[in-house]
Amino acid sequence: MIGLLDKPTAGKVFIDGIETTKLNDNEISSFRNSKLGFVFQFANLMPDLTVLENVILPRSIQRTEQNSVDDAMKLLRAVGLESQLHKRANKISGGQAQRAAIARALVNKPSIVLADEPTGNLDSVSTETIIQLMKSMAKKLNLTFIVVTHDREQFGQVDRVITVKDGRVIETENNSMRVVA
Repeated sequence: MIGLLDKPTAGKVFIDGIETTKLNDNEISSFRNSKLGFVFQFANLMPDLTVLENVILPRSIQRTEQNSVDDAMKLLRAVGLESQLHKRANKISGGQAQRAAIARALVNKPSIVLADEPTGNLDSVSTETIIQLMKSMAKKLNLTFIVVTHDREQFGQVDRVITVKDGRVIETENNSMRVVA
């Protein structure tokens, strides 16, 4: 629902004060591209594009290409990929691809980044790198990462944990409080 990939059968979804359930398909696409970033289990980079071109892609879709290269290069530096800018996406490692996917998710300066099993396809070293990168980018850029994972423990201390089982919230934990449904 938050990713605007599905419409609720009841209730409303508000993001940044906007009731997204009232948006038409074109408005949803535009809103999704400008307010939401996505990181999936597999990086889903375009294999024939360079790492830099993959990060710029959301700006091209949005037709806001001013400063795209500079912004993308800053993000790629921040995620440690400055040496990979001109490599094709299919020529970098899985961990590097996931870092490029995070940079791509951030290039339009979203309010929320949705990450679905972002470490599920990585080795333990790359997993730790990606987790720390997401945490530092969230703090540095003052944005929200919503991460779906089956391995809660690997994320350590986070602001909030919501446990869902069979489509229902069964537990919520804030830094100082735990509520069991």
